[in-house]
Amino acid sequence: MKRAPAHQPAAYADPLAGVLRPGQSVELLKALHILTRDGRLNQDSRRKLKQVYHLCNFIEPLIDEVLGRQDTLLLADHGAGKSYLGFILYDLYLKTRPGAQIVGIETRDELVEKSRELAARLGFGRMRFLDTTVAESTRTDVLPDRFDIVTALHACNTATDDAIRFAFAKEAHHIVLVPCCQAEVAAVLRRHKNASFGKTPLSEIWRHPIHTREFGSQLTNVLRCLQLEAHGYQVSVTELVGWEHSMKNELIVASHTGQPRGDARVRLAAILESLNLDELKPRFLD
Repeated sequence: MKRAPAHQPAAYADPLAGVLRPGQSVELLKALHILTRDGRLNQDSRRKLKQVYHLCNFIEPLIDEVLGRQDTLLLADHGAGKSYLGFILYDLYLKTRPGAQIVGIETRDELVEKSRELAARLGFGRMRFLDTTVAESTRTDVLPDRFDIVTALHACNTATDDAIRFAFAKEAHHIVLVPCCQAEVAAVLRRHKNASFGKTPLSEIWRHPIHTREFGSQLTNVLRCLQLEAHGYQVSVTELVGWEHSMKNELIVASHTGQPRGDARVRLAAILESLNLDELKPRFLD
């Protein structure tokens, strides 16, 4: 009698073992083009899924905290794009929790329509998608007055700042940001470079274009963190995944405590003044 093989041949190994979470929708991952039509995962999609999973790990305890003290949850996903984050959050954590809703906000109407169609096909009835800018979403009466969680995954340039202002206006308890393409501060540094040379020796930091871009990107997030702290949020900053996976890798998580950091606004104003960024005061200090 032949003996059974000691282990299953690699050809029969499940390619999704250790990738899918319990109860996760394979149909959703195929629709998002994370899985191929035959249910396989290529290397690029594996990296993308790893990033989203890692971000979900930070958001899950915030969801649990909200639903631990109330029966409902409203989450706004800004600059939603194809709504990878919103769909996976709903699929993993919210589809069995009837009081939870997600609103995806995106300017490209074709992406909004595709997201609506996918949500309907999957039976994700508590997902909504709004075709509008992040800035306009703050003023529209289509949305509720308050949201519990606001996310912005790779919302480009000042769209992250619009998401922050939306969170302030909607009195969000938690804000989760992965900023992208922070070009505005670098552009202002570049525009006033000659004047800054006579004002501060720190201008050497952004003397060269590559330094201007990198310094401007880091400075943008420093200003955002101070802005959040000035509005009574406790802020933590970490990397989302290893730098080998993405250069858009800074994760900012803010939770409202109602206790503004005493000197945050003062230090924010001082940084803008000392680096010759006065024209940005309306964006960060209003």
